[in-house]
Amino acid sequence: MEMKKELHNWKKKFAIIWSGQLFSILSSATAQFAIVLWIGMETGSAEALAYATVSGLLPQIVLGPFAGVFVDRWNRKWTMIGADLFVAFCSALIALFFYLDIVELWAIYILLTLRSIGGAFHTPAMKSAVPLLAPKSALVRIAGVNEVIQSISIICGPILGAIGLLHFGMSAVMLLDVAGAIIACTALVFVRIPKVTQAAQSAKSILRDMASGVSIIWKNKGISWLMGCEIVINFFVMPIVAVMPLMTLQYFKGSPYQVSLIEGLYGLGLLIGGLALSLWNPKIKKTVLIVFGFSALGIALATCGVLPPTYFTAYAVMTILQGLAVPFFTGPYTVLVQTQFDPKYLGRVFSISGSIVQLPAMLGLLFAGILADDIGVEKVFLIGGIVVTTTAIFLSLIPAVRRLEKEH
Repeated sequence: MEMKKELHNWKKKFAIIWSGQLFSILSSATAQFAIVLWIGMETGSAEALAYATVSGLLPQIVLGPFAGVFVDRWNRKWTMIGADLFVAFCSALIALFFYLDIVELWAIYILLTLRSIGGAFHTPAMKSAVPLLAPKSALVRIAGVNEVIQSISIICGPILGAIGLLHFGMSAVMLLDVAGAIIACTALVFVRIPKVTQAAQSAKSILRDMASGVSIIWKNKGISWLMGCEIVINFFVMPIVAVMPLMTLQYFKGSPYQVSLIEGLYGLGLLIGGLALSLWNPKIKKTVLIVFGFSALGIALATCGVLPPTYFTAYAVMTILQGLAVPFFTGPYTVLVQTQFDPKYLGRVFSISGSIVQLPAMLGLLFAGILADDIGVEKVFLIGGIVVTTTAIFLSLIPAVRRLEKEH
């Protein structure tokens, strides 16, 4: 009865949460792009940019399983607020360093690492709070809206980041990120998130809690297969993301303007896909949507790999289709996890799955440049597309995956 009462005003609660998250995610994307642009302008080094990428990814991969344990133990609302304020503090330090003109590259790497630690707590707390606030029938629509917010940040973040850095300086950009975090925290203060009942815990049981998270994922064979397929796909797709600017510049002989155009078109595809998912709220099985999304992405990538160098317009259209396909597997996958496991385990499940999926992706990134130089950037697209499409077909044939929604 209490849970039904909590779900009664879910639309109002999410309107408040999303208004704050939009500012926070957009300002973070703006700051992230500005930092990358500043490092590129200041050093001209691909190695320096790689270190910045690792600084942002590695903490969430390594600390994710530990963070998930605490997310499940703590109040999720105050976990999100605390994580946002910690990220804001790190951004304020970066702003101060630039204002005093005492910035050092190593300090930026450390602060990017600390910002990532905040994200390791915020992301699983946010995802695990969603099924406590909304009915199951609305979870796909909510996932679609989240994709819309992400796509807006992908489209607008680079533009705002470049304008902010070139016209106002890094201090102003980082203070904008601080403001976005404060707005998100303020919005969360006005929303009540139900608490999940937990048994008494001790510090000694952290590893046991982590092990229990791994265990419940492994016992759910359908989710385990989905996660395994996502690992394979991310390993091949992340190198494509890394070499996409080279595809435009070298293979299609494009200009820097066309590089930014392709980035924007990918974001546009994400926006269209997220809107379709949120407005349509399809009653189709989520596993079917995931297979469709993977297949569409694979076909679009493989097509890019076989296009002649003069077919830039077709490449641009395929880029939109790539972005459009993404929400159709990321959204339903999130919803499946939210509905397959008890809420008291969701922090651990999301953290562990995030770490497991991202680690191979980061390894794939390390080989992206070497592979593109050896076989040609277009072959990276072709191979990745074939692997993604084949994985989607394989996924559709697994009985445990097909039974997922029948069992719950």
